Amino acid sequence: MVRTLLVVAFALIATCGAQSARAQAFAPCADADSFPALSDDPQSLGLFVRKFPARGEARGEVWLIAGGPGEPGASFYPLLETFRRAFPAYDLVVPDHRGTGYSSRICPAEEAHSSEDAFALGVTEWGPCIGFTFSNPTRTHAFSVTNAAHDLSGLIGRYRGGGEVHVYAVSYGTQLVLRMLQVAPPALDSIILDGLVPPDGDPRWDLSHRTQVVDGIGRAYLGPEGIEAYERLLLMAPSAAWSDRIPGRNLKQFMGTLLDFPSMRGRMRKLVEELAVGDTATLEGILADLETLIGTLDDYPQSASSLPLVMLISGSENNLRPDLTPETVAAESEAALFTSPLAGFLAGNPLPLYAPDAYWGRSPDKLPPTLVVQGTLDPKTPFAGALAHVAALETSGPVRLAAVEGAPHFVAFVAPDCFLHPHSSSGGRSRPAASKGIDENARGT
Repeated sequence: MVRTLLVVAFALIATCGAQSARAQAFAPCADADSFPALSDDPQSLGLFVRKFPARGEARGEVWLIAGGPGEPGASFYPLLETFRRAFPAYDLVVPDHRGTGYSSRICPAEEAHSSEDAFALGVTEWGPCIGFTFSNPTRTHAFSVTNAAHDLSGLIGRYRGGGEVHVYAVSYGTQLVLRMLQVAPPALDSIILDGLVPPDGDPRWDLSHRTQVVDGIGRAYLGPEGIEAYERLLLMAPSAAWSDRIPGRNLKQFMGTLLDFPSMRGRMRKLVEELAVGDTATLEGILADLETLIGTLDDYPQSASSLPLVMLISGSENNLRPDLTPETVAAESEAALFTSPLAGFLAGNPLPLYAPDAYWGRSPDKLPPTLVVQGTLDPKTPFAGALAHVAALETSGPVRLAAVEGAPHFVAFVAPDCFLHPHSSSGGRSRPAASKGIDENARGT
């Protein structure tokens, strides 16, 4: 059995005003050197955690749990000021899940910082990586949701301070935290679930149906007149001069991507109108904004998502159509106006998948006070799925829902003002107090 060592690198970050995470001083824990050469021990996994102390005396700590699966804790670093404003008197503690960031990887050689494409997989590294996963199936299967849940519980138990302990999680992180509260529940004062995943096992919203979810959001957003104009544009797209400027020449997937970002989504109707007459001004503006945004989010060496972990967990626990074929994916994409590439990753998954364990599809017996923050136009964790999950969780403890009208996925990122305002009401479909919804005219996301 692969064992986990929880003290590999608990980083203490000095408080440095408004400086970025990159600029802040870094020092490993005093006990980090007690476990040298972990990468040489095939039965050990190292976990990396970074702590940002509160400015002034801390009331406690908030653990920030990233999504994915595959996203490192560094995905939160560009949002540190948002979280400092949301939790001003708390230390922020940011772990890397097993398989991500500076924690041990599924493919330790190919995902090493010194490898061909650093922490991402280079073109020539896929074959050796997949071969390694099949040669070491026990180790590969150790990168499961349940094992990651044990990791998180152990980290909180070892490093918690003397004050309050809260957990914020986004997307896949919500699945991970709820699994933790089943398998090894630590004492928590509250949890905040941003972009709550649908219940395990519901075929309407599993990852193999992501294109259907995205398509439903896109159609609802554009409305009947917008859809008619967009359908006409799709007919002319293959031969249009501007088609080479569309990433992958895939207009449906490009439009699906824009649904994630309010300011870009807000330009979709104008984009359709302009492209119909050969005008690319709005398109070029969106492409420039996307490039800037991606550069901001990928600003750290460990920022790249771990695709082997994405494929392993998604294929093992979040795909209810294991026999999905590329032909089926293509047919479903043809019928849609907005698409996601995710189903394509799931079709013919090349990794050795594991069987979900007994915790899959269940809810925790007991929940601490829980706040669910959900966008009503979320194309990744759909609002209807969150409502179904909230209904299932309400038997386990107090659950409050704050629905942010018009917001897509990851409210803390796409609608920080809505996230920062206090949430009123105690259940049902509510909006954050003093929130006016999403400003699609604002540049950025």
